[in-house]
Amino acid sequence: MERAFFRYVKYARVTLFVTVVLGVFATLVLIAQMSFLSTVIDRVFLHHAGLAQVTQPLLLLLAAIVVHAGVVWGREFVARQAAVRVKADLRERVFARLLRLGPAYSKGEATGELVTTVSEGIERLDAYVSRYLPQLAFCILTPLIIAAYVFWLDWPIGVLLLITGPVIPLLMVLVGTYAEKHIQNQWLALSRMSAYFLDAIQGLTTLELFRASEAAQKRVSRFSESFRQRTLKMLRVAFLSGMVLEFMTAVAIGLIAVVLGVQLLNFNIPFSHAFLILLLTPEFFRPLRELGVHRHAAMEGKAAMQRINTILETPLPFNEDTHSSRRPAGPLTITFSNVTYTYLGSGRPALCGINLELPQDSCTALIGRSGAGKSTLANLLLRFMDAQEGQIFVNGLPMTELSAETWREYIALVPQRPYLFSGTVFANIRMARPDASEEEVRRAAELAGAAAFIEELPQGYATEIGERGARLSAGQVQRLAIARAFLKDAPLLILDEPTSSLDPESELLIRRALANLMRNRIVLIIAHRYNTIAAADRVAVLEDGRLVKVGEPSALLRSEAQYNRLLSTVGKE
Repeated sequence: MERAFFRYVKYARVTLFVTVVLGVFATLVLIAQMSFLSTVIDRVFLHHAGLAQVTQPLLLLLAAIVVHAGVVWGREFVARQAAVRVKADLRERVFARLLRLGPAYSKGEATGELVTTVSEGIERLDAYVSRYLPQLAFCILTPLIIAAYVFWLDWPIGVLLLITGPVIPLLMVLVGTYAEKHIQNQWLALSRMSAYFLDAIQGLTTLELFRASEAAQKRVSRFSESFRQRTLKMLRVAFLSGMVLEFMTAVAIGLIAVVLGVQLLNFNIPFSHAFLILLLTPEFFRPLRELGVHRHAAMEGKAAMQRINTILETPLPFNEDTHSSRRPAGPLTITFSNVTYTYLGSGRPALCGINLELPQDSCTALIGRSGAGKSTLANLLLRFMDAQEGQIFVNGLPMTELSAETWREYIALVPQRPYLFSGTVFANIRMARPDASEEEVRRAAELAGAAAFIEELPQGYATEIGERGARLSAGQVQRLAIARAFLKDAPLLILDEPTSSLDPESELLIRRALANLMRNRIVLIIAHRYNTIAAADRVAVLEDGRLVKVGEPSALLRSEAQYNRLLSTVGKE
């Protein structure tokens, strides 16, 4: 875990080194502090010295206390700042990675679980960075420094410290192995609960509509109870291991105190040395005890870091190494040449040997049953992933030689279920081209047939529409998505049956808007309905990832009945 962590947050090495240096310096100051304290007590109680005789060691003791407090504060401050920076950097890395992985990755993941990982999971690294990692170094260096000093004072006690010291890490490993399994289960329960809870909240309207909210509530309650039980079990293990560590530490300190007492009775050691060793013995075991305490918090971070590492290590489905500034020149023509793609873990290719041309000013309808490869072909066009075999050419230029960001400037997408973000109508349309003026946004809305209903909203274009367009109808949401496409004015337009699940009036308005939008550009329609296919220039039929037919609608679909018969050979959606 430490190697993976430092690989992603390299500057953490510097802050950790500074923290460790300050910790070592604090140990040296602590030894000096205990030495001055034992000197004062020895002179006062055994030699009956007055204030004048102990003024100098008292002042040195006070100075050591102040310096030690300042160094410890500095150590804690550096560690905390490191944790804040690490969490911010790692959260940015994970979020950026999820964006680069795109829908090809996120569609197979639970949104709630990913949100929990980016937020709560990274937050759990706080104790790991600020406490556990520095403590790993302290539990080695601090005991060794104290043991070396004790050896100089009395070597038998030094040997005894080195013998009893490893007992605590050994118990910590034995108990920690058992505790780690419970912490992993607790994190898994939290991830599942978060995933289901977000789905339930997002689908609350549907649950109420079908009177299934009570069943969803009971399921959320079961997930919550499971998480509570796993958390309590984890805490019981943590408290039990802490009690065992404290008991073994007390036994070790008691053993050393007994040996020191015997040596004092036999006059084998001066009182000042014996008292100093007795003061340093708890400090010898303190880093080991604190490591045991922080290890449980670090285990929570480790469980989260394993998931974070999985996300960061997931290979990108497209080539990210392309930094070319090349752009396709002139009107676009897109050619699929023997394109093949197989999803990871799948036994058969989603697309196999696709040869298809999308010429300028053409409209191609793509049909086929679910799983035939329509979405995969669209995702390849959007550069959410790259073909594993074959090539997609843009004006003769391989698409892989264009950067993904550059190529997506040439594409406008109107999906079947557009996503609107929480914000104003104006901001949601302007997302297609952030530098667009207000006049251009209004013009795009007019072309999409959305201006009329927007003006009727309480605040017009400044109206907050809620996440996923919660305050709008399905037809209004679809028209805003079309307005985005008008505003972007890209030469390639991908439509995913944008008129499905709409009332006749909304469908008529959207068809008129799409007729204007589809002019003078390449259009690819993922089609499921006869009316949509009949309006296309060409029809491409996919079956089990293979292109089985390409032709004009008039040739392939002379009637709706013939369309139904054709679809029956590949399955109707």
